[in-house]
Amino acid sequence: MHPRLLAEKILAWVREDSPHGDLTTELLVPRGTRVKAVVRANEPGVAACTEEIAKALECLGLRARPLKRGGERFGEGDAILEVEGDAHTVLLVERTLLNLLSILAGIATATRTLVDRARRANPAVRIAATRKTPPGLLHLAKKAVEAGGGDTHRFSLSDAVLIKDNHLAVLGGVGEAVREARRRASFIHKVEVEVETVEDAVEAARAGADVVMLDNMDPGQVREALRRLEEEGLRGRVLVEVSGGVSPDNVEEYAAAGPDVISTSSITMKARPIDLSLEVVEVERP
Repeated sequence: MHPRLLAEKILAWVREDSPHGDLTTELLVPRGTRVKAVVRANEPGVAACTEEIAKALECLGLRARPLKRGGERFGEGDAILEVEGDAHTVLLVERTLLNLLSILAGIATATRTLVDRARRANPAVRIAATRKTPPGLLHLAKKAVEAGGGDTHRFSLSDAVLIKDNHLAVLGGVGEAVREARRRASFIHKVEVEVETVEDAVEAARAGADVVMLDNMDPGQVREALRRLEEEGLRGRVLVEVSGGVSPDNVEEYAAAGPDVISTSSITMKARPIDLSLEVVEVERP
């Protein structure tokens, strides 16, 4: 995301937090005061989007420097971002900045945990996000997943053809839907189809799907689907994605079943934000 576009988003969130100004700062802090502050971690985690957010803060007239880059681990007490500039501006954006960095670090940390657990069982498997993200945070949440070592999957509905259950409810059979998508889509767009049975997985692969998503299947069903695809000589023609019901408690079992990709919304919708605080470390009075 371009820094100015992200700066506009941050301003909109700040406007929500301060619709009529920052009353406390306006009453107590003299105009012209400048400060240097650091965002500090109160617990360990993985940093995300610090470079992008620093550039956006520059567009708002602040000097900002990432001290931990996206994907870097940090410990309790570590500084992850430095901000310098007009005290009124720093204090105005403080809570919005912390909320944003906390959520994104939580996503990156949850992703890293899931990636590490899955790859203990299957070093080749990818952990991917879904489009289930907090409203307004689609791009940044996906970047946080990437920082945690995960795959972004689709950024939007425009990225690829993904035939889901409601498409099939309208169109009918899996095979016909895949063939029609193959016929009409550009060569550059992959075709993926979501299936709920082993038979539909085989039919989708026969029809020419690039990716078959096994939706809400347990690890035993995943193994059976992979066995059938192998038996039919189709396994080498498709990527197999598993989605639905994946958690940190069972991701190793799903990974051991042998899929190429495991996608889950738990890393974006259930990740616990990391506790961060902003600390003013230098003050320059007018």
